[in-house]
Amino acid sequence: MEKKTFERPVIKKLNAGMPSKFGMQVRHDPITEIDGVPVASLLERYGSPLFIYSEKTIRRTYKEAFRAFSSRYPNVLFSWSYKTNYLNAICNIFHQEGSWAEVVSGFEYQKALANGVKGDRIIFNGPDKSRADLQLAVENGSLIHIDHFDELYELIEVAGETQTRPQVAIRVNMDTGIYPAWDRFGFNYENGEAWDALNRIMHCENLELAGLHTHIGTYIMGTEPYRIAATKLAELAVGLERKFSHHIRYIDMGGGFASRNTLKGGYYPGSDTTPSFEDYAEAIVSVLMKADFHPDHLPLLILETGRALIDDAGFLAGTVIATKRLADGQRASILDAGVNLLFTSFWYDHDIRPAKPVSDQTEETAFFGPLCMNIDVIRKSTLFPLLKKGDPFVIQRVGAYNNTQWLQFITLRPNVVLIDKDSEVHVIRKEETLDTLNDLEHTPEHLRIS
Repeated sequence: MEKKTFERPVIKKLNAGMPSKFGMQVRHDPITEIDGVPVASLLERYGSPLFIYSEKTIRRTYKEAFRAFSSRYPNVLFSWSYKTNYLNAICNIFHQEGSWAEVVSGFEYQKALANGVKGDRIIFNGPDKSRADLQLAVENGSLIHIDHFDELYELIEVAGETQTRPQVAIRVNMDTGIYPAWDRFGFNYENGEAWDALNRIMHCENLELAGLHTHIGTYIMGTEPYRIAATKLAELAVGLERKFSHHIRYIDMGGGFASRNTLKGGYYPGSDTTPSFEDYAEAIVSVLMKADFHPDHLPLLILETGRALIDDAGFLAGTVIATKRLADGQRASILDAGVNLLFTSFWYDHDIRPAKPVSDQTEETAFFGPLCMNIDVIRKSTLFPLLKKGDPFVIQRVGAYNNTQWLQFITLRPNVVLIDKDSEVHVIRKEETLDTLNDLEHTPEHLRIS
């Protein structure tokens, strides 16, 4: 008979009132396997901590999103947001599903090309495009989304030096009721700046205006801002038809759809409050279908959502290093994964689960990472059962931004694995070693210690 884990007796305040919508008891059902592969075996084989991705979940989520829009609108395209997660294996899953590449830097542009994406299937966003970046994008026939007038002027110069006519759009920022407004990117709608940019492009023979683009923010938890944004872009497009007899080929609504993670300070969990893909699609498509577009020139609808497509597919598994009591008596668990790996801990209350069966008895617990920094807090406080040194854990919904914003800080970055559709495991990014870092450094001879 297995010996039961000792749990230190504590005095707990009981709430004898009416149960909430979540009931009287908080349960943390363990995640013992992912796509049929035991978490314990993954940690044993590939080390702890470990990022794990589910190919099944990625493909299923993409199909759900595409179906939500394509069932409502006749011409839909998704373009995978590289900044959300640019691990090559992850990007290529989306490309296999039909997604283009959306990039915001020369580095990401080169990465998309290396992944086999054709130049005319790359959307180039962002405020920092060098002259060389613009020249390459023009040569490859990519869609260039102009962010500011300085970029517009430089692109006009580049266009004058080549035989290829650049395919361009402008990014439009606008008031959609969101605070703070993202007005640092693109041309403003309300003050007429967007129309100023459009007029200059239309009077420039070297540029071809292909579309209109907006990206109103991130983690948008309502659909009304998208309805407003689609309305304003549609008005610009119809205005171009009337003034210049010019039909744009596409409207790009950007991304920003919320995932099912819970923002810090959220009263209800994100799984209960996040709009569905159908909700977002209805808000956007209903506007475009009612707009005064000529029936023969209904624009292509492009979506660049990243977070909502990948968050659910990512997991971070690891091991408890130690447990302790804080000065105020609160229980704390120290994990072998910190904010250097899980950057999104700064804005999410992540869903942490045990990776093996545990007691139903819970206590307010803080989760800290292994870094020698006071800011290394994975979860400040949550009701959680007792974990002890060596116990495995799993953090859900970590697929977005953590593998592009993670840091080599104090500890090395770990292996990343992908579980494919047949439950086979593949290493898609090898763990770092000391050589990984030293190979990039050079110590002058006079500083070497013999």
